[in-house]
Amino acid sequence: MRDLSVAVFRPDDERLADAVELLDSLGATAVSDPMLAVDPTDAVPRTDADYVVLTSKTGVELVAETDWEPGEATVCAIGPKTADAIRAAGYEVDIVPDEYTSSGLVAELESALDGARVEVARSDHGSPVLLDGFEAAGAYVHETVLYQLVRPEGSGESAERAAAGDLDAACFTSSLTVEHFLEAAAERDVRADALAGLEDATVGVIGEPTRETAAEFGIDVDLVASEATFNALARETVELLL
Repeated sequence: MRDLSVAVFRPDDERLADAVELLDSLGATAVSDPMLAVDPTDAVPRTDADYVVLTSKTGVELVAETDWEPGEATVCAIGPKTADAIRAAGYEVDIVPDEYTSSGLVAELESALDGARVEVARSDHGSPVLLDGFEAAGAYVHETVLYQLVRPEGSGESAERAAAGDLDAACFTSSLTVEHFLEAAAERDVRADALAGLEDATVGVIGEPTRETAAEFGIDVDLVASEATFNALARETVELLL
């Protein structure tokens, strides 16, 4: 079997290392091209909420570096990776939705939210689905932006590879990775060729919002992962290649 090249855009930490290791175990080679870097805001979540929602491992780690405590609040994680990070930081996890998405968490909580105070602590690029859904359920919602997500300097190797027709697949894990991929391609003056290269590649995304963003930019998506985890996305993308 020929070597399969798969672009991954995870932040340059253990998440990228884990992605490379996973793809290697699946018989593919990762084209590591981080498209997200964290710029902390030093903000701290409120302490007077009935529910506190944490949406990422990064957010949990930043919160854990402060003196913040959830008190009597019900602590909610958007998925199992975030839940693991919350427990590792010494907090208890009360709710993880069956569907690891913003809409899944809204569905899990909406019947209990009328009149409740909900604190959502996350990045500056969080989906409006959470805030809109909680407010529609009758909650008083406050958002704390824990960090900004920026595109790292030097990103764009995957765009060059796509433009050259040297990329078999790409695994987009958020709308922002799609946007940053195209920004990096434009910066290297290969945007049109990179888009053409993705037409010949297998494009996998982690959820419906990411698929919608890709479609807005003219990127055809071949698969939406069966669950919103990178493991599922990588495995299913490689399976489609074989």
